[in-house]
Amino acid sequence: MGATTRVSLEEYLNTDYEPDCDYVDGVLEERNVGRKRHAKAQTRLTLWLGARERQYGYQVLVEQRVKVAGARVRVPDICVTAANDDDEVQERPPFLCIEVWSPEDRMKRVEARLKDFVAAGVPAVWLIDPYSKQAWTMTEGTPLKKVEDGVLRCASPALEIPLSEIWPEE
Repeated sequence: MGATTRVSLEEYLNTDYEPDCDYVDGVLEERNVGRKRHAKAQTRLTLWLGARERQYGYQVLVEQRVKVAGARVRVPDICVTAANDDDEVQERPPFLCIEVWSPEDRMKRVEARLKDFVAAGVPAVWLIDPYSKQAWTMTEGTPLKKVEDGVLRCASPALEIPLSEIWPEE
């Protein structure tokens, strides 16, 4: 699959891609996945969030298609949605979308993805870099901002995740 592969939204939604890709205005965009540090950070975040699903009344989804605009579907590494949300393709904005940085990522492309989530109504977006052990957050009206105190936060549900939970000393 090349960066210029064009398909209809209907074809995209009815096709399984391995790995899954984003759909942006008729063009399939590959996502960078598959490296161990990326996978470990994604797994740790998923486990941490998953252990609190009942307590907070949400569900954690990995690589779930999220419709961010009429002709745009993004696939975040992790998203958090209402527990009773059963959309096959996420139509309602998740509470939180999380992207995990890969060495092949380019900030311009990643930031475009994050902005799409915020524009679609996702209240909190996190970017995690397991290589530099840093994180950033983005919300409506707040550009990408580095986490300086070592704690990721989400207002609703009220979550606080110490970065040390994502990459404990190894």
